[in-house]
Formats: sequence, C-alpha cells, structure tokens
Amino acid sequence: MLRIIALLVSHGAMLGIGFALGVYLLPILTAPQAPDQATLRSAAQSAEFAAEFTRNLKGSDFLHWGEGTVSVSNERIVHEGRLAPGPDYKLYLVEDFVEDEAQFEKLRDRSVRIGDVKSFDGFILDVPNGIRIEGYTTVVIWCEAFGEFITAAKYR
Repeated sequence: MLRIIALLVSHGAMLGIGFALGVYLLPILTAPQAPDQATLRSAAQSAEFAAEFTRNLKGSDFLHWGEGTVSVSNERIVHEGRLAPGPDYKLYLVEDFVEDEAQFEKLRDRSVRIGDVKSFDGFILDVPNGIRIEGYTTVVIWCEAFGEFITAAKYR
C-alpha cells in the first residue's frame, strides 16, 4: 500500500512538472521569428516617444521581466530588446505608470489593449485606428493567461 501511494505521489509530481514545463516552453518553441534589428530600428525611427523596459520593477522577477527600448507612435509600438518568454502576452497602454499586478488591475478598465506579443526578442505592433497615444503614459506587457505583470515603461 505504501508503495502504491509513493508511486502515485511521484508520478503526480512528475506530471505536474511536465505540465509546468510545457506551459513555459510551448510559447518559446512556437514563437514566430522576431523582426531583424534593421527592421526594428527602421520602424522605431518615426516614434514620437521612447522609454526603457527594465528588470528592476516591483512586479518583475526572474520569470517575468523585460529589457530594452520601446518606441511609441500613433501608428506602431516597437520593442528592441528581450522579454522573458511566456504564454499569452498582451501589450496595453495605461494612463499612469504601474510596476506590479495590483497597480495594473486598478487601472485595467481604463487601459487599452494594443495587441498580442508573440516574439520575445523584439516586436512591432500596429496601434489600432482611433487610439491616441497621447491619452496614455505607459506601455505594459501583461500575461493574460496567468494574470502576471511582465514589465512596463513610462514613455511620457
């Protein structure tokens, strides 16, 4: 009986570890190729604002972080840098700077979702028609699936 319990516990633990690794690794394995540096630089040239993602925000940790430059214009948002890989990342614009989950959740109903972030070594997202970036101050990367703050940068 003790052997059966030990087997159930060990197999259950391995199943849990395998599932967690799958959730973490699947986005990395299925991520589209990021735009090359020349494309990113070219797209960022028309930006009206620029800011930096840093790893030292209150809500960032070793699994949830971003670094690099984010360039913002009314046409597109360009990131030149790296993000911790993960599933279901979304880019939001918010009215005030936030640096963790609780702060973002308070402003979430007044934020605007720009689009899906699918590459972790830089990206270009088109800003939907009708959204004026001047009405916001901060870019936030958020993991929708797990409600996790990844990073933020105040651009104005």
